[in-house]
Amino acid sequence: MSTDPVLYEQADGVATITLNRPERLNAWTGLMGTGYFNALDRAAADPDVRAVVVTGAGRGFCAGADMDSLSGISTGDGSDDPGDPTAPELRAERHDYALTVAKPVVAAVNGACAGLGFVHAMMCDVRFAAAGAKFTSSFARRGLIAEHGVSWMLPRIVGPSNALDILLSGRVFQAEEAKELGVVTKVFPAEELLDAAVSYARDLGRYSAPWSMARIKQQVWGQMDMDRDVALEHSNAIMAQSLKRPDFAEGVQSFLERRDPNFEPVVGA
Repeated sequence: MSTDPVLYEQADGVATITLNRPERLNAWTGLMGTGYFNALDRAAADPDVRAVVVTGAGRGFCAGADMDSLSGISTGDGSDDPGDPTAPELRAERHDYALTVAKPVVAAVNGACAGLGFVHAMMCDVRFAAAGAKFTSSFARRGLIAEHGVSWMLPRIVGPSNALDILLSGRVFQAEEAKELGVVTKVFPAEELLDAAVSYARDLGRYSAPWSMARIKQQVWGQMDMDRDVALEHSNAIMAQSLKRPDFAEGVQSFLERRDPNFEPVVGA
């Protein structure tokens, strides 16, 4: 079994990125961060990849920042260990990076999802969870604040009141409540989760135009703070572009011919 902190597989248009420290419930380190962001870059640059799935090895998705590093920070004994979540290279990371990748990113939350792991799940475009998977923001219970943009993202997913409940209390809640709150879209038996997420991602790549999905991501995440009229103007400009693209002609023609579309790939973020 590989000891790399992040694993990468590609098949049928889907890149599967696996956080791989199962003995630590995939607790986040600097090395894992480097591997994760490199994997997202790799998927973004590969024209054969049309969607991405992120999951965890073993019983957890990601249990947050590695507690050994956090212990050193709290006592003032932090070092240059690449596992130190305050190390310069990790502070410079954009933990919202998945939002900027020009391809759908689907989280398959297979188990414990806490702290920084919770942040990364929220930064994916769509989230599925295994039945019984446990979620917690945990920050307030560690004397911290809502980290790395989750205070911006979470209210947009679940609304301000639910976001404040999750962030202020740091309480643990399970996948079934997460679905009720809107934290996740669907819940599956644990043994079916990854296959369901990959199948969903594969269907996105098969039936939806990559260029369209990239622009829709930009619209949804970029227009949230726009005035309505500005958002409409922005969307109308993109719509004018899409009407001139080969994808539009292919989308109409494939529908009329009752066949799967053959859309152009997208490269880059």
